[in-house]
Amino acid sequence: MAAAHKLYQANCAQCHGKDLEGAAGPSLADSTWLHGQPTRANLVRVISKGVTDKGMPGWAGQLSASQITQLAEYLMPANAAARKAAAGAGDAPTAAAPAKPSALSSLKLPKGFQIAVYADKVEGARELAVTDSGLVFVGSTKAGKVYALVDANKDGVAEKVVTVAEGLNNPNGVALLNGALYVGEISRIIRFDDIEKTYASKPSYKVVKNDLPTETWHGAKYIKAGPDGKIYVPIGAPCNICDKEDAPHSKIWRMNPDGSNWEMFARGVRNTVGFTWHPQTKEMWFTDNGRDELGDNMPSCELNVAPKPGLHFGFPYCHGGVLPDPEFGKGKSCDAYVPPAAALGPHVAPLGLAFYTGKQFPEQYRNQLLIAEHGSWNRSSKIGYQVRLITLYGNKVVSDTAFIDGFLQNEEVSGRPVDIANMPDGSILVSDDHAHKVYRVTYRP
Repeated sequence: MAAAHKLYQANCAQCHGKDLEGAAGPSLADSTWLHGQPTRANLVRVISKGVTDKGMPGWAGQLSASQITQLAEYLMPANAAARKAAAGAGDAPTAAAPAKPSALSSLKLPKGFQIAVYADKVEGARELAVTDSGLVFVGSTKAGKVYALVDANKDGVAEKVVTVAEGLNNPNGVALLNGALYVGEISRIIRFDDIEKTYASKPSYKVVKNDLPTETWHGAKYIKAGPDGKIYVPIGAPCNICDKEDAPHSKIWRMNPDGSNWEMFARGVRNTVGFTWHPQTKEMWFTDNGRDELGDNMPSCELNVAPKPGLHFGFPYCHGGVLPDPEFGKGKSCDAYVPPAAALGPHVAPLGLAFYTGKQFPEQYRNQLLIAEHGSWNRSSKIGYQVRLITLYGNKVVSDTAFIDGFLQNEEVSGRPVDIANMPDGSILVSDDHAHKVYRVTYRP
């Protein structure tokens, strides 16, 4: 059971919760079975094959038959007490892990850069939003919460992690506009007004938009306020590969701060979990996660630029600007769609990104792009798990190098970067939903 507990935490907890309470996936702790009978054999079948229409991958190619059997035994309702004991036995080393220097010491950054923990115990830390005063807000799909990270004495470490709101439906996205905090749930956008004054008192919110699709597969919303004063909202494809041209999915939308004037900005986007605007040109740059089930090395995930609204970026017909889809690409030409500015690699799962706009880092970093790669989940050998530096000349990518590397060591994962944000003092923050931390990166010659 102890071994099965570790397997569950490493592979299943991200979707089903560390205590089986449910998150993006359903709860596994109650007595309601959604897929078949409550038998060990059925659990083995579901874990092996997955439930593709609900977004659960099959694990037969990633875990051995004995590991899948272990997980099935672990999840049986009759083993709840043994499962709890195994979880308790594993708590001590897990709790002690932050005190070990090895996780941070294994990370590699360019000369002169340092990385440290800005905030610990930020469960499932996802998108970041920073006020001009340096108050940091963090969304968490896993916890169903929005946090505020408070560094009152400005020493570079948040001494408080305040729960602003809880009980929300996968609140991945957080965005600041006109003194309000916008939060993106699966099917709605809510707003907390005057947030810097109210964040510590469990503030009430207003529902800005509540008619978004309810699918959880690629349903997490990464939201942001654009330079035009509008809130941008992506709606991912509810599938690995499907044609949703005539549906709201596979697109980036935008709206006025009050939810009015809902309009499409970009289409042909499979699943973007990160976008930003160039500080000078004000053009949108966004990441897009490539489809699965075409092998380890295709297609590539994408970095795209949208200089104007209405462009089509290829999904589901063309991937990476060069690869027609074997099913939906028939009769289509990749030349008909906007190619990516850069191919980032297969299955690296690029998420949040930010142009560096501070003055602390050397001049060559100014207005260059940092991208958080969450890392592969279904590749035979892992890839990603780092922060990349994309150097641009105009809209052309001239180099793509590692900025923070070392979250992946010998196929063991210590962290999964999610989002990046500039701080007022010129440092940057990086969220990590695997280690439940937010890191701070500084430069000292």
